[in-house]
Amino acid sequence: MSRRSGSRAIRRGALVLAVVAVVLGVVMWVRGGSDPAARAQRPDRELCTPGTPRSVLCPNNKGFEAKEYATHGDAFDCINFATQADAQAVLRADPGDPNRLDGGGGVACRGLPEPRDTEPVPQVAQRFTCAAGDTRSALCPQPERAFNARYFLRYGNDAYDCPDFASQADAQAVLRFAPADPNRLDGEGKGIACPDLPGPKDVKPVRR
Repeated sequence: MSRRSGSRAIRRGALVLAVVAVVLGVVMWVRGGSDPAARAQRPDRELCTPGTPRSVLCPNNKGFEAKEYATHGDAFDCINFATQADAQAVLRADPGDPNRLDGGGGVACRGLPEPRDTEPVPQVAQRFTCAAGDTRSALCPQPERAFNARYFLRYGNDAYDCPDFASQADAQAVLRFAPADPNRLDGEGKGIACPDLPGPKDVKPVRR
């Protein structure tokens, strides 16, 4: 083969590869337009039309289909959802939790904004096992466990409720640590957190 004919063959091969790459790109783009998992990776193309499902990209849209987020394997993270309640709806739709949204004990994405749904998904909560270093809580109520108030303030908003605590004294310790009460444990504003929880008790009011 002459040098000239070899050069032509190389150019033809490069042209064929370029055409194939373009065709594959078009096919992937078309498929991605109907795949919510792919759309989540293309926020610049999200148009937020009335029919677009609610997400962090379109937080004000009304439509939300939890099952769409539970059929693509580990395709979504907490940051893809507009609210904690939406993430929890996905966890309820598939307690197998392919997206790994469970933050512990059957509650998904505690750090997301309201509206909230912190009622544990039973099938998920039953799989929870306490590690040696886990702080004392309703999930790990052993009295000998150390209690870390900071653990219940790590998201900085209304992420934990009274049923998340093993005792009233533990909830009160969190209120003492953060009198601003981001978890809204003192519903009556009297400086006493979760008065209906079991003992041990600490009912010395916290100045709010």
